[in-house]
Amino acid sequence: MAPKQLNFITGNKNKLSTVRAILGDTVDVQSQSLDLVEIQGTIEDISADKCRRAADVIKGPVLVEDTCLCFNALKELPGPYMYAGHTSFKWFFEKLGLEGLNNLLAAYPDKSAQAVCTFAYCEGPGHEPIIFQGRVDGKIVPARGPMNFGWDPIFEYEGQTFAEMNKVEKNKISHSFRALEKLKDWLEES
Repeated sequence: MAPKQLNFITGNKNKLSTVRAILGDTVDVQSQSLDLVEIQGTIEDISADKCRRAADVIKGPVLVEDTCLCFNALKELPGPYMYAGHTSFKWFFEKLGLEGLNNLLAAYPDKSAQAVCTFAYCEGPGHEPIIFQGRVDGKIVPARGPMNFGWDPIFEYEGQTFAEMNKVEKNKISHSFRALEKLKDWLEES
């Protein structure tokens, strides 16, 4: 059964407004910022564990989100280590920067990548999280466009980097949009 109110675990107002815009009046989305320990593992394992931890703290229904960048030549790495909200992201991204991320693929002819957004929903303590994931296929290119969000200037989709797209255009095709559409369908069916 779908909740009437959902605690989205984020301190990021932009993420909150995006989630509210896409989910519409399907559910009342409130936000709460929590500092949660994050495990290492697969994209899905990290999201599910984080969701369980949040549900235990909140004692009710929660939604968590993680976004990452996966290089196909590197078998989906850096993947979970490039989650925008993951503690390793800041360290990893500060050390490498956009040029360093490009250099990770210098020895490989395959520059294809996936932008991945994973939302995990948990009804509350003791319940198993449900995963909703969106992926966008693209490729890694030298940086183009403004530096508004992490790796957007190097992820190209159909000739434009995410950084070169306006927000409305990006939100119609983004990995976040695709994951939220799945969540919205599930909420409406429940």
